[in-house]
Amino acid sequence: MDYLIGSGPMLLGHGHPEVMEAVLEQLPQGMTFFANNARGIELAEAIVDAVPCCGQVRFVTSGGEADMYAMRLARACTGRPKILKFEGGYHGMSAEAQMSLAPAKRVNFPTPVPDSAGIPQGVADDMLVAPFNDLEAVASLLDEHKDVAAIIVEPLQRIIPPKEGYLQGLRDLCDRHGVLLIFDEIVTGFRLAYGGAQERYGVTPDICTLGKIIGGGFPLAALGASAEIMSHFDRDAVGAEKWLMQLGTLSGNPVASAAGLKTMEVLRRPGQYDRLRELGQSLIDMQSAALSAQGISHRICGDPTLFDIWFTDGDPIDYRSAKHDDPTVNTLWNATLRADGLFKSPGKLYPCLALGAEDLELSDAAFRHAAGVVAEQCSQVA
Repeated sequence: MDYLIGSGPMLLGHGHPEVMEAVLEQLPQGMTFFANNARGIELAEAIVDAVPCCGQVRFVTSGGEADMYAMRLARACTGRPKILKFEGGYHGMSAEAQMSLAPAKRVNFPTPVPDSAGIPQGVADDMLVAPFNDLEAVASLLDEHKDVAAIIVEPLQRIIPPKEGYLQGLRDLCDRHGVLLIFDEIVTGFRLAYGGAQERYGVTPDICTLGKIIGGGFPLAALGASAEIMSHFDRDAVGAEKWLMQLGTLSGNPVASAAGLKTMEVLRRPGQYDRLRELGQSLIDMQSAALSAQGISHRICGDPTLFDIWFTDGDPIDYRSAKHDDPTVNTLWNATLRADGLFKSPGKLYPCLALGAEDLELSDAAFRHAAGVVAEQCSQVA
């Protein structure tokens, strides 16, 4: 049982026959052109129709690349240098994104902690870091720093949900300070709802990034915004000083676009998201029941379309509170599930629409077995 599904893109499951047919139909017509192509244009139109903030889109190959360009675009639009991100937020592998992703040491906010070697101090100087779900901290930083171009945020940070009103609060603060709001929807786009987190939470950012599902399992990502913001990719429209160059050999290639188009077509069919949420809720209920029956403290965190377990008595609301009371319990839980045939990330479980009744039965048995193993280990330690 694959509950990693390529880290999210295979929402229909592996080898969906209609997606395979679309890909095989495209292959003899051309695999890549480095130019606009019919499938890529159709996919762009479908994204614009679905995602509230997107008046135009530009394609790239990876989510990290999309996030990098989104931050650069915000700087080009505002003429300001600083980006505010949240501790624990994942935005790819760029130098900016590798600030306080998983810091091993705690420092005072808004000081960033680099997560990789090779990042110059100059990058850190233009990054501010705040705790997720804390509007007061963001408001204070924006009052103090007048040179912030954008706030970049995962609307669902890894699996930590936003507090009621938090995303709208960020929207309001950005409007007040002339700051652009970037939603990193690489994971949440077309997963939380067809219109992503923007539809699910009812908050529209200035810029968003998309990936994973829009490529149907092939390398493809995008960034989107209003035509006015996206005009910075047009040298004739904004002039050389405000122009943002963006090129990529495989960006918007027709094979990935065909796979993404068919995936999105399937997702538009009635009842697909209701079924995805029902499947996810069933998996949540199974795990919670298995752990509760063994008296194991836990919190299931996230959304029925994407979630996992924290072995703790507390409610995770940000990076520093999202931790296991004993990390070895989580390691044992995941190792036992893998031994029983359930493949998942150590920190996420992705449901997909390919799951059937037999799959759920097998999963339930694996969850109950893993809970028993964890309970036995805990009793031996005690």
